[in-house]
Order: sequence, then structure tokens, then C-alpha cells
Amino acid sequence: MIEDKYLTPRQIVAELDKYIIGQKEAKRNVAIALRNRWRRMNVNSEMKSEIVPNNILMIGSTGVGKTEIARRLAKAADAPFTKVEASKFTEVGYVGRDVESMVRDLVEHSVNLVKNQKKEQVQEKAQAIVENILLDALIPPLKTSTTTTTAESGNGDTPLSDNELNERTRKKFREKIRKGELDDRKIEINIKASGGSGIGMVGGGMMDEVSMMNLQEMINGMLPKKNKKRKVTIGEARKILLEEEAGKLIDMDEVKEEAIRKAENAGIIFIDEIDKIASGTKKGEGPDVSREGVQRDLLPIIEGSTVNTKYGVINTDHILFIAAGAFHSAKPSDLIPELQGRFPIRVELENLTKEDFFRILIEPKNALSKQYEALFEAEEVELKFQKEALHEIADMAFQINTEVENIGARRLHTVMSQLLNEFLYDVPDVIGPNAKLVVTKKMVYEKIAGLIKDKDLSRYIL
Repeated sequence: MIEDKYLTPRQIVAELDKYIIGQKEAKRNVAIALRNRWRRMNVNSEMKSEIVPNNILMIGSTGVGKTEIARRLAKAADAPFTKVEASKFTEVGYVGRDVESMVRDLVEHSVNLVKNQKKEQVQEKAQAIVENILLDALIPPLKTSTTTTTAESGNGDTPLSDNELNERTRKKFREKIRKGELDDRKIEINIKASGGSGIGMVGGGMMDEVSMMNLQEMINGMLPKKNKKRKVTIGEARKILLEEEAGKLIDMDEVKEEAIRKAENAGIIFIDEIDKIASGTKKGEGPDVSREGVQRDLLPIIEGSTVNTKYGVINTDHILFIAAGAFHSAKPSDLIPELQGRFPIRVELENLTKEDFFRILIEPKNALSKQYEALFEAEEVELKFQKEALHEIADMAFQINTEVENIGARRLHTVMSQLLNEFLYDVPDVIGPNAKLVVTKKMVYEKIAGLIKDKDLSRYIL
């Protein structure tokens, strides 16, 4: 069984609603696709291996939330996720990324995901080891000794051995370390030297990317491991050593096996700009040959095949593929029929309205207004937006999109940046701590209206 958070479709949509405004149909479809993966893993018959994922093709203008839906979906499911642009691929024989690299990227992400989960499980044990390392650096333990010393105790003078005194001192310092009282004290620790072997490798001929990586790893494994001494504070040493000791406690072979399994059953690959490889012009022209070649290279990966990675062989049969494109100059039907058939679920995302823009500014957990408030708060300056000002910002962004080029919600970044950059420049030199800034409708109009009136808006467009 995969280790996804077992969210129901309604719970998944509720999670997506925290960050993405609108696009109800797209959210419902991806939620069903995600839940179907859990359902497949809980099928007890031989039908389990026959159930294939319903890959999704999202169609919509830039900035309407296609990428954000896929990214937040992966986070909600705690699943391996990778995003690629289809335009970066080209058919074999031409310069460009190998299509299998997206699967390798997914496995790499899956390994990091599982590794971090395993490290969390051994965190307590690693902390105890680090505590002892720090203690040894401060108060080294003594070898067995029979020497006794007169030391004061609660019942008067009692002879204690050097070892007992040492242990008593270590106990006191252990408490200080736990409370963080010694975090600023500097100590010298041994850590693994960072970086590779320093040996450069030049590939060519029949050597593929995986062979190169495996050969590099083999050479690195044959070289002796080097340690180096560093003088750092105890607070810094704790972080460095905790990462190192947690890494030693986990079984990397187990991590690799689990990561491959997780990528195969729960992995999500988001292929953006798929419309850029659709043949929107007459057949037979040069660019079309290359575009169709990219599609034919992608096809076996999406249909289901095995891919070699440096962590092992992965099967792509049950990876969920979500493709997206604006499809302005091409249509989904311009994709080769075989590839079209591999994306049975098609969702058309709606263009954003003025009301959507306003909601985007205030409702999501990571709303743009909240982000700017946090930036000013870091300088101890209070920033507040009047409701009318936010409506005006939404109206301005919508109008610029209509008159110039529709880049969706990304236009809000342009407008907000133009509106607040002057204040961000003045803080803290001119606008000092404890100041309060209130963004009004009048202020928005004065700073942004000129952009709309100006016929040449190119310098304001992202």
C-alpha cells in the first residue's frame, strides 16, 4: 500500500481551495485521479496491475493555476513530484534533454522525500548521539581511574574518584547543552569534507547519463573518505552533526527500494507547455518533424516502460502524468493520436475575472497581500490594505491583462511590485521601525493609473 495521505476527493479539493481560487472542474478531476491511485493499491484481485491512471490534459491560458494545481496536489498527497517543460525535449539525435530525464528527476525527488522521512524517524536517536559528541568535545571522558578526590556533597565531605567527578561535571554540562545555554560557545568538530572527488568526466559515444553517474559514484566510493576540522558554535555544530548522524542511521538500500516503489505508485509528472510540441503548422515543415519526434519520444514513457536510474530500474506504468498548455496557436487535436489517447481526461480552465483577482489577493494562505505584509513586518513596519484598494488593484491588473497581454494572476505581481517598490526601498532608512503604512484606493490609482494610460507598457510587463 502506498503511503499517501488518504484524503477523499472532497478533502483534496478543500486542500486545493486553500491556495487556488476557482477552477472547480480541474480540481475535481485531479482529486478523483489522486484518490483512484489509493483505490488501485487497495484492489485485492489481479485487476490491480491492470488499472492504469487517468492522465489529465489541462487546457488554459497562462497564469490561471495549471501548475499550482499540480504542485499543490503533490504536496497534499505527500507524493514525489517533478515539473518539466515539453519544449526542452527534442527527438533523439538533436540537441536537447533526454525525455527519460524527467523520470530520473522524479526518482531523485522520491529518494529525498523518503530519506527525510527516515531521518525524522531516527531524529531522537541522532540527537542523543550528537549530544554525546558535543559533550565529549567540551568535557572529554576520563579513562578508568582509581584516584579519589575529596569533594563536597550533601552529607559532608565524601571521597570521589576522578571518574565520578568527571561524570558529575558532564551531567551538569549535558543539562546546559539541552537548555541551549552553551549554544554560542565555540568548539572544534570533525565533519565529512564536502564535495566530490574533484575528478572531471567527459561523456560521449554510447555512454548515457545513468552510466556516467554510476561510474562517478563508483570512483567516489573507491576514494578514501576525508574528514576536516571546523571551529563552530555549539548551535551550528548541533545542526551539522544532526544531519550527518541521522544519515548514518538510515539504511540507504532500504531508502532506494522504498523511493522507487513510491515513485512508481504515487509519482506525479507535470509536463508543461505541451502545446509547444503540437504541430500547429502544415505537415512536412522542419519544426513539425522535431515536434512530432518529441511526442513519439514521450509516448513510451507515458504508455508505460522501464527506465534506468542510478537508484535502480523504475516502471512508469502507474505514474500519473498531468500535461498542460495554453493551446493558443495549436489545438489538442494537433498532438499525435497515440499521445492524445494517453490523456483521456481533458479539463479546460477558465480565464480569471476581476472578482477572482480580488479573491486571489486576500483568500489563499499564501495571498500576495499577506506576503507583502510579512515582508514589511520583518522590518517592524505595519502594512495594511484597505478593501477598496485591493478592489482597485484587481481592476487594474484585469484591465492591463485585457489591453496588453493576458498573463493571468501573474499580472498581480507586476501591479503590486509597482505599487510598493518605492516603500520597500525607503524601509528602514526613511520609513523607520514601528511605522504604519495604509494602502488606499487613491494611492493605488495614483501609482498605477499611468501604466494603463501609457500606450507603451513594455517596461512594466513581466
